[in-house]
Amino acid sequence: MKFSFTRKILVKPDSKQAELLVNTGKAYAEAYNYVSGVVFETRNLNRTTLHKQVYRNIRTHHSLPSQMACSVIRSVISGYKTTLTNQKDWIKSERKSFSYDLVFNRDYSFSQHQISVNTLKGRIKLPYDGNNLREYLEDKSWKLGEAKLVYQNKKFYLHISVSKEIPELENAEISNITGVDLGVNFLAVSYNSKGKTKFFDGRKIKHKRAKFKNQRKALQKKKTASSRRKLKRVGQRENRWMQDVNHQVSKALVENSPGKTLFVLEDLTGIRNATKKVRLEHRYVFVSWAFYDLRRKLEYKAALNNQKVIAVNPKYTSQTCPKCGHISRNNRNKKLHTFCCKNCGYAGNDDRVAAMNLHRKGLNYLSSESA
Repeated sequence: MKFSFTRKILVKPDSKQAELLVNTGKAYAEAYNYVSGVVFETRNLNRTTLHKQVYRNIRTHHSLPSQMACSVIRSVISGYKTTLTNQKDWIKSERKSFSYDLVFNRDYSFSQHQISVNTLKGRIKLPYDGNNLREYLEDKSWKLGEAKLVYQNKKFYLHISVSKEIPELENAEISNITGVDLGVNFLAVSYNSKGKTKFFDGRKIKHKRAKFKNQRKALQKKKTASSRRKLKRVGQRENRWMQDVNHQVSKALVENSPGKTLFVLEDLTGIRNATKKVRLEHRYVFVSWAFYDLRRKLEYKAALNNQKVIAVNPKYTSQTCPKCGHISRNNRNKKLHTFCCKNCGYAGNDDRVAAMNLHRKGLNYLSSESA
């Protein structure tokens, strides 16, 4: 199983190097937009024919080195293919801000605590702060992939893709099952094979999200250039905070579980399409949290710890009695977050009940796989 994710490092150029990086980024963005325009008009995503059509112009009019010219073409094609996969439609791809793509070894590499980066005038060596990249450089089982150099808040960052092949835990080796219910009042509730439950309180998170929402709402009303810039910064700050929270929750779930654990989550892929069933004033709370991001973080952390994650159909997980199996909407009181079975009388927290049912689905999964 291959896991890929991105690590960000701070690059520290001097004033002359910074100017060169900016000029390179501008030239790259201009070349990208030129190639994107050609693709948008011709609908041509064949690399060979597109290369013949635009390569000379990129070299002549945008002064990019040969490797970077090829990189522009690859990036444009990749961007359109991703958009077509997700949106099912042709949407013009543009680079509006400074950034340019780099291929490992061809355009960037590491040596003696420095990073060598390709520019309009050849390679330059830059110091960098790479504490969060050290383990991936030292462990040769990790492979570095494409990177993107970006300029944010007057600082240069390199976003580097890292990947690793990790053997998947075999079902026959699993010795513990943990059902994990994701939600709002509790970000996560886990229930394992020993009957132990752990709650990850989400009330403080919910309160902070409400603050972000109100701040964005106030800025949107102003409709000024300054408010739009601030709105973007607020959105980025909220996204970083959400990512950090998901890191903490996924890390705690993995560390609190033994090796050879199977985590069972609800498949929440279509949660954003469920807004019709949620009151308008509650839609933001229910559909905006990055549940998929949390799942992805848990997946790779679990894999590194000899654990495994599966996502199952969420149908009836909060309506099924974990003791007698009776299914009814009336079993659950959403407002009070309680569960009381109308058949056998079993009562408890509705999120804990959902985690228990996910644990049971994990047992069923192992039984069906071994049959």
